[in-house]
Amino acid sequence: MRASSNHLFRLIQLGIGLFLYGVATALMVRAAVGVTSWSVLTQGLERVMPLSFGTLTVLTSFVVLMLWIPLRQKPGIGTVLNVVVIGPAADLTLVLVDEPGGLLARWLLFTAGLLLLAVSTACYIGARYGTGPRDGLMVGLHERFAMPIWRARTLVEVTVVVCGALLGGDLGIGTVVATFAIGPLVQPLMPVFSRLPWSPTPDTGRTPVEQDEPQYV
Repeated sequence: MRASSNHLFRLIQLGIGLFLYGVATALMVRAAVGVTSWSVLTQGLERVMPLSFGTLTVLTSFVVLMLWIPLRQKPGIGTVLNVVVIGPAADLTLVLVDEPGGLLARWLLFTAGLLLLAVSTACYIGARYGTGPRDGLMVGLHERFAMPIWRARTLVEVTVVVCGALLGGDLGIGTVVATFAIGPLVQPLMPVFSRLPWSPTPDTGRTPVEQDEPQYV
């Protein structure tokens, strides 16, 4: 498989993953049993700003990217697409999907959203086109201040949740479930999306197929 084809397939994988991430986020919002930490903040901002959930997701991403500057982080194409794809995908889903009536239906929708979030996360990360704005913030704190990853993530997540909750975001049991479940759900999926025929290997940056092809100088 040629390099140009590899990049095309990786971009498609990236786009699908980011779009589905927006869909998953919206499903969890519609479930109304608690959302992920950043969605708590976005919902809180919705209460004080006359903008849609998706639009605020995009604007929040831009603000977070500004924080990359003092942290000396460099965005990639995956970072840029993360900003512009997830928000519109979430808004589209919120238009198409109504809030369920019963508690069981809410939890089923939340579970579907959480599982889709795990799949979509592994999908777009597996494309290896750079971190999203929020993950980049965590990495930047880690590298700039020699802060352990777990501490940087905790600092960011707690700050975001507290600010969102104070603004009136949906902080519920689902938030706790998502916080502890998303990591274990994503972990086994990462090898699946990182070892596709067009996936670059971490050590060479080329796909397994490319490594077997003769190289011409």
